[in-house]
Amino acid sequence: MEDFISLVQARQSDRAFDVNHQVESEKIERILACASLAPSACNAQPWKFTVVTDADLAKEVGKAAAGLGMNKFAKDAPVHILISEELPNFTSMIGGVVKNKHFPLIDVGIAAAHIVLAAENEGLGSCILGWFDEKKIKELVGMPSSKRLLLDIVIGYATKDKRKKIRKKPEKVVTYNKY
Repeated sequence: MEDFISLVQARQSDRAFDVNHQVESEKIERILACASLAPSACNAQPWKFTVVTDADLAKEVGKAAAGLGMNKFAKDAPVHILISEELPNFTSMIGGVVKNKHFPLIDVGIAAAHIVLAAENEGLGSCILGWFDEKKIKELVGMPSSKRLLLDIVIGYATKDKRKKIRKKPEKVVTYNKY
């Protein structure tokens, strides 16, 4: 358990990557294996991972993620794992209607957490991006316009040291037995 706690403590959103150090394909495969093991409502697995490793394409995807002054560092990330929402299975879809919840968004969030923790375990930096030019990225990777691109997770060898995490105190975010 100490290893897991250390892993969670070490993981951070990295915003600077070594442009000369490509990520090994074995590491990417292990990260994706972890993502595929993420739990989902009714085991729907309502995601598709589009992995961008081609250097020229990664730079273009990174530029599309760097709109309005946000995420300028994304153009230097050697890997982009794009997560699109896929249709959930029938049981998850019906459950979502009954409970008024859109389970695929929750499920994709869980998969994203698996990805960034697996990247940290591989000695890689990562950052989850939700701000990007969705239309442009979909055009670049040939994703159908009908699909919803939810996240771009950039991965690479981080060039900056770990930062001290600033989090709310537990008593601000945790209660027991009542709200």
